[in-house]
Formats: sequence, structure tokens, C-alpha cells
Amino acid sequence: MLETILIILGSLALLILVIVVVVSLQPNDYRVARSETINAPQSEVFPHVNDLRLMNEWSPWLEADPQVKQTYDGAAQGAGAIYTWNGNNKVGEGRMTIIESQPNDKIHIKLDFMRPFKSTADVEFTFKAQGDQTVVTWAMNGRKIFITKLFGLIMSMDKMIGGNFEKGLAKLKKIVETR
Repeated sequence: MLETILIILGSLALLILVIVVVVSLQPNDYRVARSETINAPQSEVFPHVNDLRLMNEWSPWLEADPQVKQTYDGAAQGAGAIYTWNGNNKVGEGRMTIIESQPNDKIHIKLDFMRPFKSTADVEFTFKAQGDQTVVTWAMNGRKIFITKLFGLIMSMDKMIGGNFEKGLAKLKKIVETR
């Protein structure tokens, strides 16, 4: 009986060790990016991202919690603009700060998540002219912590976030093209 218990405990310890090693060997960084072509010049698309209040008109995450608490600080738009939110478990809690804004070209945002996991990511929007259209690329780069590496064995960051990027960019396209 004791021998059977020791075998079970040893097997369990070995399984846990294998899981820890496999998770630890996962990439430390992630990148998720999606693009959308919008039938408008860069100067008409850019303000919808550069102003965090306007960004919330097309954000895919606000649909998950219409009651989310939102605050805006700092600059009204561009570098120094800050948006914080605190919502349900689907949207969590965090803060976005525009740290660089190059008119009609690029916006760089520092994204700090407080909940459900503490982490920081770099978000970048680029706006490239293509004739009368603008190709908008929404990208997010970050570091994975152990729990996100573990979860990544089941579902990748690209699959978790990419669909939301696509949904948000489609809404942005619709808003810009109908104004």
C-alpha cells in the first residue's frame, strides 16, 4: 500500500516537473497584429485612435462590459493622454497611456493591466497611405509571465486577442467610412 502511494506521488511530482519545464521553455514574448484597409485618407482615420475617447467608440472590449468605469486624464489627445478602466472579469482593470503620437503615421501606447493578470504591453497603431485609402495596423507586443505561458499551451495570445483586433478595426472602418 505504501509503495503504491509513493509511486503515485512520485508520478505526480514528475508530471508537475514536466509541466513546469514545458511551460518554462515557451517563448517569453508575444506579438499580435492585424491590419484593415479603410477607404479614407490617414488624416481622417488617425484622430479616431489618437483621441482615447473616440477610440472607445470602436473598442471591441466595451461590448463585454457596458458598465465599465472609465476615466480620462492628461492630454485630451496624443502623447500624454491617459485612459483607465475598471470592469467585469471580461475586461478587467488597466490603464492606457499614449507615449508617442506622430500625426497620421504612428501612435505608441503603453498598456498596463492590473487585473486579471498584472502585465504591461506595448501597443502600436500605424497608418500607411495606399492611394486614397489607409492601411491601419494594430499590433501588441508583450512579455509572457508563467501563467500566460501555461494558458498559451491551450490557447495562443494571437487567438485570444487577434479576433478582437479584427472586430475593432472593422468597427473603426465602418465609423470612418460612414462619416
